[in-house]
Amino acid sequence: MLASCGPALRSTLRRAAPAGIASFHCSAPRSRSARVAVVLSGCGVYDGTEIHEASAVLVHLSRGGAEVQMYAPDVPQMHVIDHSKGQPAEAESRNVLVESARIARGKITSLAKLTTADHDAVIFPGGFGAAKNLSTFAVDGKDCKVNREVERVLKDFHKAGKPIGLCCISPVLAAKVLSGAEVTVGHEEEEGGKWPYAGTAGAIKELGGKHCVKEVTEAHVDTKNKVVTTPAFMCETELHHIFDGIGAMVKNVLKLTGK
Repeated sequence: MLASCGPALRSTLRRAAPAGIASFHCSAPRSRSARVAVVLSGCGVYDGTEIHEASAVLVHLSRGGAEVQMYAPDVPQMHVIDHSKGQPAEAESRNVLVESARIARGKITSLAKLTTADHDAVIFPGGFGAAKNLSTFAVDGKDCKVNREVERVLKDFHKAGKPIGLCCISPVLAAKVLSGAEVTVGHEEEEGGKWPYAGTAGAIKELGGKHCVKEVTEAHVDTKNKVVTTPAFMCETELHHIFDGIGAMVKNVLKLTGK
C-alpha cells in the first residue's frame, strides 16, 4: 500500500503524525454552525467508548453541519478488557485520553480544557467507559461518584442553558449530577432479552432522575433541563435502529442550540 503513495504521504504514514493524519477527520468550519463537544471514555465497548455509537454521533453531527471537538479525561482506565475474550487483561493499564485518541484520529483534548464558552452543546456517547472511567456506576451503582471534570462539564452546560446529549449507559451521568433530570435508557423490563440492561432504569430513579420509556429509534427531550437521551445499545437490535435513535438525539441537541 505504501509503495503506491507519494514520498510525502509515505513519510507521514510511517510517522503516524497526529498533525497530518488527524486533521483528515475534521471538515472545514461552516458559518453559523453549532460548536459541539463530544466526550469520549476510551476505545472499545467493554472498557471505553462504544465505537459504533461514537461514529454515529459524529456522522449525524457532520450531516447537521456542526463543528466538532473531541475530549476525554486524562486518567487511567478502571481496567483493560480483552475484547476477544470479554475478560480483564490483568497485566495491562491504559489511559482514557490516549485510548480515546484512536477514535478521534489523534485530534483530542484533555477534558480539563473543555469550557461552555467554546461550545454550544456537549454529547456523551455510551459504552462501559461511561460507567467505569467517567464514573464508578459499574461498581457502585446508585452510590457512584462521577469524575470531577465530567461533573463540572455537566453542571456548567446545564447552568449555561446549553444542551447535553447522552446515549446508551451515559444518561446515568446526568441522573446523578442533575437532580430531577428526565432521561431514557429504553424500556424498564428485559422483555426476553431485548432490553438486557433494563435494570438501569431503576438505578436512574434511585439516583434522583426520572426515567422515560422510549424505543431504540427514539430520543427523549427534557426541555426544562435541555437534556436529550436515546437508548442505543441498551437494546439488542439491528445496528441501523441504533444509528437512527442516535440521529434523533443529535437532531434534537442541535435544534436546542438554536443554530
